[in-house]
Amino acid sequence: MTGFRPRVAARLGFTLIELLVVIAIIGVLLGLLLPAVQKVREAAARAKCQNNLKQIGLGFHNHHDTFGYFPTGGWDWWSIPTYVNGQPAVGVPQQAGWGFQILPYLEGVNTWRGGQASNDYDRALIAVSTPNSVFFCPARRGTQTTTFSAPGYFNDQPVTVALCDYAASNYEETGIVRYQNPTRMSDVTDGTSNTLLVGDKRLNRSKLGQPQNDDDTGYATGFDNDVVRYTNQAPAPDYNAPSGDGGLLFGSSHTGRFNAVFVDGSVHPISYTITPTIFSYLGNLSDGQVFDSNDF
Repeated sequence: MTGFRPRVAARLGFTLIELLVVIAIIGVLLGLLLPAVQKVREAAARAKCQNNLKQIGLGFHNHHDTFGYFPTGGWDWWSIPTYVNGQPAVGVPQQAGWGFQILPYLEGVNTWRGGQASNDYDRALIAVSTPNSVFFCPARRGTQTTTFSAPGYFNDQPVTVALCDYAASNYEETGIVRYQNPTRMSDVTDGTSNTLLVGDKRLNRSKLGQPQNDDDTGYATGFDNDVVRYTNQAPAPDYNAPSGDGGLLFGSSHTGRFNAVFVDGSVHPISYTITPTIFSYLGNLSDGQVFDSNDF
């Protein structure tokens, strides 16, 4: 016969030490998981941005196929889309820039035509205020508008303008997009695979959605730093500051590199550490310099 055994109370829950161990393990797992999630998100944003630029490059090519020349840079920052008897002007008479001119090839025909407006002023209002998702890099923001007003712009009235995350090459007018006057494929004597067309533009992220010098007149503006940037200065990443803008530079919210489409339609990531000399060669369509992607 066995002796009497005292009943042991059932154990409930975790001890404090066990709970701390579990919390520590969860913390380690989260520490490993979050960077992986961030990398996946960045990869997805970069791929979407590259696809946007591919579509923009195709828009330039389709414009060239249709009219025999690339879109111009338009006229000035205060320029608005030009309509002649209700139809969008093309070539030199079109005062709006390249973003407006390629709309028909970016599923933006209705916007290009000015919607259902009954006069050219209202057509231009609709065109400048309607965002197109292709013009926005997901690493930075979704589609966005701002309210802009300045003397000489739309009768000095505040206007909603759709913004843009991409800029054409170049402000010094050695590239494809130039003030008022169009260029042609035959002008690209350096080769289409050696000439930058459009890329991410640098911005001050703390000012997104607020009118700033290079993000206020929107995608349809004329020859302005909203949609045209320098290639004789090295690119730089986005930043956050109480004041300042993108400094007329190419750049982006992507890590390490920004994206650009070349005249041949190929899309390349370009390092922020590219030398100013090589970058200026990329922007110039006829400087006689030839190189490969290992240089940038």
